Amino acid sequence: MKLLVYCQHVLGIGHLCRTLEILKRLSSHEVILVLGGPPAAVEIPAHVRPILLPGLKMDPGFSGLQPVDPQADLAQVKEERVRLLLELFIAEKPDILLVELYPFGRKGFRFELEPLLALANRSGCFTASSVRDILVEKDQAEKFETRVIEQLNRYFDLLLIHGDEQVIRLDETFSRMGDIRIPVRYTGYICHPPEADDRTRLRRRLGLSADELLIVASAGGGSVGAALLQAATLAHGSLDFPARMQLFTGPYMAEAQVTRLRKEASLVARPETPFGKDRLRLSRFTDIFPAWLAAADLSISMGGYNTTMNVVAATIPALIHPFGQNREQRLRAERLLPLTCLEIVDRHDLEPGRLANRMDHMLRRQRIRPDIRLDGAREAAQALISKGACR
Repeated sequence: MKLLVYCQHVLGIGHLCRTLEILKRLSSHEVILVLGGPPAAVEIPAHVRPILLPGLKMDPGFSGLQPVDPQADLAQVKEERVRLLLELFIAEKPDILLVELYPFGRKGFRFELEPLLALANRSGCFTASSVRDILVEKDQAEKFETRVIEQLNRYFDLLLIHGDEQVIRLDETFSRMGDIRIPVRYTGYICHPPEADDRTRLRRRLGLSADELLIVASAGGGSVGAALLQAATLAHGSLDFPARMQLFTGPYMAEAQVTRLRKEASLVARPETPFGKDRLRLSRFTDIFPAWLAAADLSISMGGYNTTMNVVAATIPALIHPFGQNREQRLRAERLLPLTCLEIVDRHDLEPGRLANRMDHMLRRQRIRPDIRLDGAREAAQALISKGACR
């Protein structure tokens, strides 16, 4: 079967990473991935054909869209994107169209998605929407939910929810689930669990003995999280026992913030090299983050979906610092608290001495293998193929 997949990232890369995990499970099918955000340091599976639209991203004030190319005109970029999308669909004639997040999000991209979805409906293409487990709160919630219901029921054939209904149901952040007339399927959480020998193999590459402690502190995509990494760096210096720490800033952290952190850490070009005498070091990004979690004894991170679920899959003790501007990350972390070995770090916990105490406490905790559905990528891929084949 041929799948056309639309994924638009505007701030971080979490949505894109989740989509790629699904696409990895579709290697026996023809997959076209439409991207249109800032450049992202991610690996596209070999069987996936990427199509790059002229890039759009959020403006610095988060009030609207702007071209990734500062010389480009916004209206012209939008017009070109619509043309390219529709021409692509007509030329490829996909059996399945998967749209990530819309209509629950990406309202700013209605200018291109509504024409695409209308064309898909007229052609008889099976169309699915893909959404995570929790929605952020919206202004004018009633108007938002009415629009979502209208769009879902008009354009889509299937809704995939990337969560475990035993942990949290979408109903808790979207009140009109009962008005959805298309099939709804909870896939389980999407994550990238480590391989069985990742811990041993990576620790050997790092030159760490079996009893040396390793702490991994990360900021997801890096658009937010500098304060957490700064606090973790200072707290690491307050520990009264030896431990190595690896910082990952993420690709989108501002260079000024990275420079500030570099003053506290030894920078190496590649993170997967021996620590040597370094106790603390910093890297922008790693493409084997799940292996780092397996190798570590403690994770300190923001509370984004991808990082949190990778931490859960790695069964590692973790301190999670939820993004404070909406409910999503805190709500997920709170539901996972009794099921996993993670704890929440609030702003007042970022004081170095307090954070060092929390780190000491967590390093004494045992790993927990949670009873949570973590096979969301496989389940989503199977649902798409089975439902699409029945069209």
